[in-house]
Parts: sequence; C-alpha cells; structure tokens
Amino acid sequence: MASTQGASLRRWLFNLPPVDWVVHQLRELLINTLKCGPIPQHIAFVMDGNRRYARTHKLETVEGHHLGFEALARILEVCYKSGVKVVTIYAFSIENFKRSRYEVDGLMDMAKLKLVQMSQHGELFDRYGASVRILGDRTLVRQDVLEQVNRAVEMTKHNEQAVLNVCFPYTSREEITRSIRETVREFSTPTQRVKGQRGFSETHVLRNLRRSHLSSVMEEERPRKHDVSKSDEYHNDADSSEISDQEDLDASTTLQHSSSQTSHSPSPTLNPSTGKASPVRRKQPAHFRDPETLTEAHLDKNTYTFPAPPLDLLIRTSGVYRLSDFMLWQCHEGTEMKFLDCLWPEFDLWQFLPTLLEWQWRQKREGVDEGGRGGLLKGM
Repeated sequence: MASTQGASLRRWLFNLPPVDWVVHQLRELLINTLKCGPIPQHIAFVMDGNRRYARTHKLETVEGHHLGFEALARILEVCYKSGVKVVTIYAFSIENFKRSRYEVDGLMDMAKLKLVQMSQHGELFDRYGASVRILGDRTLVRQDVLEQVNRAVEMTKHNEQAVLNVCFPYTSREEITRSIRETVREFSTPTQRVKGQRGFSETHVLRNLRRSHLSSVMEEERPRKHDVSKSDEYHNDADSSEISDQEDLDASTTLQHSSSQTSHSPSPTLNPSTGKASPVRRKQPAHFRDPETLTEAHLDKNTYTFPAPPLDLLIRTSGVYRLSDFMLWQCHEGTEMKFLDCLWPEFDLWQFLPTLLEWQWRQKREGVDEGGRGGLLKGM
C-alpha cells in the first residue's frame, strides 16, 4: 500500500506544470545529445514484467498492461526522436497457445485492447512518420482481433520514415521455417533460362580447381616424346587404329539413333490456308535455379522483418536472461543484448539512456580499434 501511495505521489509531483516543463526540457536535451553520436537503426524489445508490476503494486492485471503500453509510447517517442528507423516489439508468442483456453482468450482480448489503444494513439505515428507492421502467423488470430490488426496497419500505411514491427503471434522457429519453405518454393518454380549466366557457386569453383590440378599432375607425369621407344610408337599406332575403329562404330550407331529419332519425331502438319508444312516446335525443358547459388540473402528476403536493417540492439526487461524464441535469425555478430532488472512499466528514458550511451561507446571504441589495427598493419 505504501509503494502504491509513493508511486501516486511521484506521478502527481511530475505532473505539476513547472516540474513537467523542467523534465521535458531535460529530456529534449538528452535526446539531442544522443543524436550527436551513432544511433542504432534497429532496436528490438521484449516487454516483460507487466503482470509482475501489477501484482507488486496491488493493481489489476489489465492496469499493468495499460501502464506497459504507456511505457511503450514513451520509448517509441525517444527512439524516433533519436533517429532509430525500426523498432520491433514482442507482443504475443505462438507458444502462448499451449496455455489453457481461458488464459489464451484473456491474452487475445488484451492484445485486442492494445491494438485499439494503438489505433487511438495514431497521432504519435503520424508525428514521426512511423508505420505499423504486424509480423507473425495471422491464421492463428481470432477474427475480431484480426480486424483490429488490419485497422492498425491501414491507418499508418502512408508513413514511410520509420517502422514499428509488432510480433503477433510470433516465434523465430516459425519465421525461419516459413522463410525456408518460401525459398524452396521459389527454387522449385521453373524460370526462363538466360544463356551464359550462372551465379557464384563455391562447389563449382572447387570442382574446377580440382580438375585443373589433376590435369597439371597428369601433364607432369606424362613421358616425354624422345623417351618413347619404337615399340611404344607401334603400340600407340595400334591403339590409335583401334580408337579410330571404335569412333567409326560410334558414329554409325549415332547415325542409326538419329534416324530412329527422326522416324519417331512428329511429322510436320500442313497449313490448310497456305498448303505448306508448319514448323514443328519442340518443347523446351524446364529450367530451375541452381541450388548452389542459394545464399543467406534469399532466406533473409523471406523473413517477416525484411527489408529492415540489421538488428543493432535487443533489450529485455524484468531480469530474465533468455531470448524466448525471439529474433534468432536477426541476431548476428554485431547485435548487442541487454537484460535489465527493471519491469517494463518502469522502463523509461532514465533506464534507456545508459543502454544507448553504452552502445554508442562500444561503437566508437570498436571503430577506433579497427582504425588503429588498420594503421598498424599498413605500417608493417
């Protein structure tokens, strides 16, 4: 009870006009300071701790999620003001469908409420030119919730400066499986063959290198011409005659096969208007993409987040140290991961700012290190 009264008192204090003006000016100053350094272009959030916050502060669960949405609105404003282009949030996991029917219906109703609130806060997205994208398997969503999903997407589709990706319902395993399935479908579809064009194939290059190496070895081991005896020449002549005979036999067999094919080939049809034979069009064999040309770019193109920039920073609140099947494909060698102890409704600029400053410091340090190493190698 004391904690609830303390939170209410702080909220009342910060809502006073003079205090609110000072806090607002300080926020603007800090955000403008952040813009002087490198800014992550893609940030992902696992918004964890809404229910725990509600239990801790003796609130209804719905009120905890409502405060979580307010925290999201604050963070989105900071991100878009700082210059972040893409924000991805984990709203609903496919694994949640394994829970009881009562809990799943409650989570769906809560998601519907959040999407309605998002639609009501459309001025935030229009102010920063942000569009809403819903990522995940929509076939699992109830019809009434799907209507709100489409409404949130429709009302912001004209914005092109920034993106808010709402993963709902989503898991990385399902996303990767879908990407592989779509890529296999593309490579299984016949395409028009372009003569003389072939994509880069590591296996093809290695095969040619082995063939070239084998040819050079055989060339070195071949006996020189002045070392060949007359008997060897005699045998070579005999072998040559045998080869010539065999070539004649193969040629006659080929001629017979060609005549057989000609006899079985469809005869040209007569054109009734001209009385001339129409040319026979033979069906061209289907051409498929070379599977050895498959690269990461093909799989990346079929992910939900495409064409978003690479993931720079992933943040999870509530002190839980796991990814929970979120953004596994997007996480790469340059992705920073931060696991914070605060609950999501408590997450604001004062918790977000140290994380951004640390990310900027790492970027500058790695840039200096790479430059120093480059100069050292160049000097050597």
